[in-house]
Amino acid sequence: MRLLFLGDIVGRPGRSAVAARLPALRERWRLDCVVINGENAAGGFGITEAICDEILMAGADAVTLGNHSWDQREALVFIERQPRLVRPANFPPGTPGRGAAMVETRNGGRVLVVNLMGRLYMDALDDPFAVADRTLEETPLREVADAILVDIHAEATSEKQALAYHLDGRVTVVVGTHTHVPTADHRILPAGTAYMSDAGMCGDYESVLGMARDEPLRRFLQKTPGARLEAASGEGTLSGLAIETDDRTGLSLRVAAVRLGPTIEETWPRFWD
Repeated sequence: MRLLFLGDIVGRPGRSAVAARLPALRERWRLDCVVINGENAAGGFGITEAICDEILMAGADAVTLGNHSWDQREALVFIERQPRLVRPANFPPGTPGRGAAMVETRNGGRVLVVNLMGRLYMDALDDPFAVADRTLEETPLREVADAILVDIHAEATSEKQALAYHLDGRVTVVVGTHTHVPTADHRILPAGTAYMSDAGMCGDYESVLGMARDEPLRRFLQKTPGARLEAASGEGTLSGLAIETDDRTGLSLRVAAVRLGPTIEETWPRFWD
């Protein structure tokens, strides 16, 4: 099975890059499942129903969220009728939506998409380690799902790495989101789980984390209230992680970083070319 995960879409540049590139990539790389983090897709803050539909129509099979899940209040409502939109599973009981979704691939496979949020330097949520354990008890790899992808939306690299080792051998891939900066540590862990600390963002990298530079810079220099942050408007880059799985075990065989666009060095899974 061939999986592609793309990091946080930030504003229109990220959405445009996904819409322009993803349909061709699905065909070129014969992708079975594509998952994208969309929590910053609406101008950098949350997601709307129209934007969620746009991402799915571009070729995503599921959209994950994070700490900006509810920045657009309509998400509290439409998430209930959109089974492919997944918010962190460790939000408190009673939160609208779902923390995991089973996606059927084009070849009839089953991919469980799990969204978790870290707690270090983030909101105080339920324990992501315990929530992950409970989720995997209900839907174990190979018994229920042919592959399991975990998006851990977290600030601290240590928390992401610890969760990956905790889940090593029980899920196909653990990939980090939230910092909008792609890391260079993509690899397969000892028991067969692919890992990357942060997939980066789909957005304009001539920015401060996808936001137009002037206001973030002014805030660092002056430390006074100012204008609202606005998403940058330059050309977007796709950033993410490509994974090829073992059909027998559901674990990972090969993994590669994906960066397609201007500003940062391009790379892609050459083993699929």
